Amino acid sequence: MTRLTEDTFEDTLSFSRKSSTIDLRGVNFIDPYGMVGLLELGELCKSEGVRKSLNLPESEEVLKYLERMDFFRFANRYFRLKPPAPQISDKYLRSSYSDVLLEITSIEKADDIHFIVGEVKDRAHAILARHLHYDDSTINGFIVALSEACQNIIEHSETTGYVGIQKYHFQNIDKNIVKIAVMDTGIGFRKSLSERFAFKDDLNAIEQGLLHGASRYTDEGRGHGLAAVRRFVAQ
Repeated sequence: MTRLTEDTFEDTLSFSRKSSTIDLRGVNFIDPYGMVGLLELGELCKSEGVRKSLNLPESEEVLKYLERMDFFRFANRYFRLKPPAPQISDKYLRSSYSDVLLEITSIEKADDIHFIVGEVKDRAHAILARHLHYDDSTINGFIVALSEACQNIIEHSETTGYVGIQKYHFQNIDKNIVKIAVMDTGIGFRKSLSERFAFKDDLNAIEQGLLHGASRYTDEGRGHGLAAVRRFVAQ
C-alpha cells in the first residue's frame, strides 16, 4: 500500500483489524481521511482494550505532513509508534504549508466545535474564496454543514470523533479540491434511533436520517441537521 485515502482505507481497515501491527512504511501519500480513519481505528481498538503498533511511513514528506496536521498529537493515545519519536527536519514544519483549512482536531465537547468553527472561519477566505471561488453565502453554508456534522458526534456518538480539512490541487484535472474528513466510531444511526424507530437494517436507518430527518428526539425541528448537510453537499 502506497496511498492511504478514502479509496484505500477499507482495505487497510480489513487487514489491520486482524493484525497487531499497522504497517505504513511504504505509504507515500496520506490525506485527512486516512489520518482521521487511523485515529478512529485506534479509538475502536481502545474500546476493546487493544493497543496496536503503528509502523510510521519511511517517507520524510509524509512524516512532515503528519506533523503539520497534528496527527502525532493524538496518535500516541492509541498506538505504539515505531519509531517512537520520528525525526523531522525544521524546514518541513508548520510554516511550509498554507493549504490546511483545519488540522486534525478531536471532537469531544461543545467547546471543540466552537474552536473548529473559529479556525475554519479564520482561514476560509484565504482558501475557500481564493481557490474554490466560494462567496460569503457559500462559505457560511460550508461552515454550518461542518458544524452540524461535528455536533452530531457530540449528541449521538458516545465516543471521540475527529475532523481534518485540506485543500489540494489535482493537476490531472487542473482543479482545486477540499477534502473534509469527519469521523467517529459511535453507536450508529440504527442504535441511535432505536428508541423511536424499528429499522430493518443499518442502511434503512441511514436513509431515514439523511433523507427524511428522522431523529431520536421528539422535539419539533430536531433531526434535520444531517439532512441539511446532504442538501448543501448536493448543491
